[in-house]
Amino acid sequence: MNGAMEDPTQNPIPVPELGLKPPESLKPGLYLVATPIGNLKDVTLRALEVLAGVDQIACEDTRVSGKLLQAYQIKKPLLLYHDHNADEQRPRLIQMIEQGQRIALISDAGMPLISDPGYKLVRAVHEAGLYVTSLPGANAPLMALQLSGLPTDSFTFLGFLPAKSAARKTDLGVWKHSPASLILFESANRLEDTLTDILETLGDRACTVLRELTKLYEDVWTGKVSDHLLHLKGQGQPKGEIVIVVEGRVSDSEPVDVEALLVAEMARVSLREAVDLVVDMTGKPRKEIYALALKLRT
Repeated sequence: MNGAMEDPTQNPIPVPELGLKPPESLKPGLYLVATPIGNLKDVTLRALEVLAGVDQIACEDTRVSGKLLQAYQIKKPLLLYHDHNADEQRPRLIQMIEQGQRIALISDAGMPLISDPGYKLVRAVHEAGLYVTSLPGANAPLMALQLSGLPTDSFTFLGFLPAKSAARKTDLGVWKHSPASLILFESANRLEDTLTDILETLGDRACTVLRELTKLYEDVWTGKVSDHLLHLKGQGQPKGEIVIVVEGRVSDSEPVDVEALLVAEMARVSLREAVDLVVDMTGKPRKEIYALALKLRT
């Protein structure tokens, strides 16, 4: 997700005028449908067909999703599925699918389950032996990575970091030695604080700040973290939805305390998960990290 959908300059073509027909073979199941992250035309023809062909659409906010459906003249019942009612709604959705219904799951913007609720529903559908598929489309983290000019061969999506500085620095510190590019969402009013914590925790790395992706006032600012902080002090706080992409660790001479990383991760997650995280952060062989983890556990 990256903010609410909007389309200030284009007029989407309604589904009836596109000549699309709902697929008659659409079978009972859960359909994860990507929606635009800004420009309403960034929706696939297949997504429109499926949205027009399902029995019901589960969404985070009926007002936001209603704008997309209205633009394409799709009239389907909407039901709310979000963090606050998921435990209650999940069995109901499973029952609907078992009874032969086709359910689409959409987020406010972008691909469902990417910084949005929904993964437990997918797991429940799998456990029930029911059909689930994904219709790919607009995705803010990947678009930001493309535009950042930073390495794309290895990356980590962090979503929204904690609101408080201490917790934010702790989360950032976990990835200090990772060679992967880091992608995160942030609100405009916390941008300066978060960039300050990135500078203090990760150092003055290459960093790209992106604003209002696909929308009328889209901006892409490249430079180092310190450059962005100077820009903010001179220009003030920006408006809109923000994505930040930060360069991974590039200096092989930068010391990496693998043992300390493992101890810290094993204190909060399982040994296997800790090993996977440290392998991602350091780029070292998994066999080597796993052996060290077993040694530290004894």
